[in-house]
Formats: sequence, structure tokens, C-alpha cells
Amino acid sequence: MQKKCDTGWSIALASLLMAVLAGCASPTRGPAPVEDRGAGARHTAVAPQPAADPARVLPGAENAGKPGYYTVRPGDTLIRIGLETGQNHRDLARWNSLDNPNLIEVGQVLRVVPTGSSEPSRMVTPVTAPSASAPAPAAVAASGPASAPASLPTAAARPVASAPSLPVINTPPASPGDDEIAWIWPVAQAPVLAGFDEQKNKGLDLGGKAGEPVLAAADGRVVYAGAGLRGYGNLIILKHNNTYLTAYAHNQTLLVKEDQNVRKGQKIAEMGATDTDRVKLHFEIRRQGKPVDPARYLPAR
Repeated sequence: MQKKCDTGWSIALASLLMAVLAGCASPTRGPAPVEDRGAGARHTAVAPQPAADPARVLPGAENAGKPGYYTVRPGDTLIRIGLETGQNHRDLARWNSLDNPNLIEVGQVLRVVPTGSSEPSRMVTPVTAPSASAPAPAAVAASGPASAPASLPTAAARPVASAPSLPVINTPPASPGDDEIAWIWPVAQAPVLAGFDEQKNKGLDLGGKAGEPVLAAADGRVVYAGAGLRGYGNLIILKHNNTYLTAYAHNQTLLVKEDQNVRKGQKIAEMGATDTDRVKLHFEIRRQGKPVDPARYLPAR
């Protein structure tokens, strides 16, 4: 009886091993499709599409390198390009006949000055992360119309990760009189939370309370008001002349609209904490598209 049982188990085990070996020898099947298991119907993931044809000629390629044109780089949006060129992003869409301003391609060349405009050209230079030993730009020392305050709080100063690095715009010398701007502080008596840093913080971070008035630092025109630029939250950009822009970021409420003219000291927003970790105003002055230290331009206090 024992022999019969042993024989039966031997036959069963041999059959199992043969089945396993047969399965291993069968052709390998591809992985199961990945499915989205969120709410609603399932969707099979689509395989990555092949890269675009590198030989394809992108719109405006014939104007690459010409004065008044900008070549789109990775990460660019029309709003970001508007900040860098001092233009309203809606104007950029119109000048370039963009049916959908949200669709621009890396390598595409855009007009960034009006057709027939005599405005100084703005040529964009690709930028890489500056090294720790990179010298401060000479343009700041040569052009700052006001001396820095006698002392700025430095103990609390710290780099601000939310202020993204942006491309640098090289332009011809400023027009006569463009530097003659009597700036004011955008927040009255605000403590300086973080000072200008050529590498990490492209402006000043000013403290305050939620809802505190944010003022226009000089007369200008609103070229952007919205929340479409990552890292800036609710943002206002003012164009003061062909040389200077100012940016006011992280606001709780925006009180002006694009293309609106504003006066120095006018309340344009209320301080907030959008896209950042605390209530503050991130304030930039850009000279010919390049961020400069606002402390060299604002009056001492």
C-alpha cells in the first residue's frame, strides 16, 4: 500500500514539474497595460510618442538672432517672455498671430517689439546657473541712481527658493532720462526679510500683514496681472519706461488690470502668501530686463 502511495505522489510531482517547465519555455508575454484607476472609466496609458522631426522648420526661424526677436527655450511661457521683454503677453500673441497663446514651441522665434517699432531691440542670451564666484554686473553700479540704505536687516536675510531664475536680456544703452525715476518703497515701513542675491533672490522680500496695501513704486502701465507665472503667485508687472519694469509677487488680491495706467503710490494690490510659505511681498526692479538690487534704487529710510 505504501508503495502505491509513493508511486502516485511521484507521478503527480513529475506532472507538476513538466507543466512548470512547459510554462517557462513558452514565449514571454509583454507587460500588462497601465491603467488609470482614478474616478470614472479606466484609461489605458498611451505609449510615448516619437520625438518631433528635428528637420522641421519652426515658425519664425528665419528671424532667429535678429533684433527684436526672441527664441523660445524650455520652460518659457508667453507670460514669462512678456516679463523679460517688458511687453504685454496679449500683445506678443497678437504680433505673432498666435491662435492659442498657450502653445509655443522650443526653438520657435517670436517678435517681441511691435511691427515697425523703433524701440530698442531685446536680444535674449541663454543663461546658466551662475557660479558662486560670478562677479556682480557692472551695470548695477554704474546706473543705480540712489545709494543703498545705511543698513539693511541682514540677520533674517535668507535665500528664497520661490523666486525663480529667469533669462537675461541684453539691450542697447538706456534712453536719456529713463534713469530719472523717483522710486518709493512698495510697502510702507516693511521689514526686509531677504535681501537681493545675484544667484538666489532676484529682488527684496518685504514683510507685512495679509491685506496690507502694496503700492506702485513709480508711475507706470500694467503689463501683467494674474497668477500664470509659477513661483510668483498673484503677480503684477509694471512697465515704467523702455528701461525699467517692477514686479510685485505673492499678493492676496490684485486691484489693477492689464493695460491700466497707475500713479506712484497708488494701491495696486494687497499683500498675501500665494505660492509661498508666509505673508510677504517679493519685489523686483528689472533694468533692461535684468534683475538689479532694489536697495540701490529705493530711498533710504
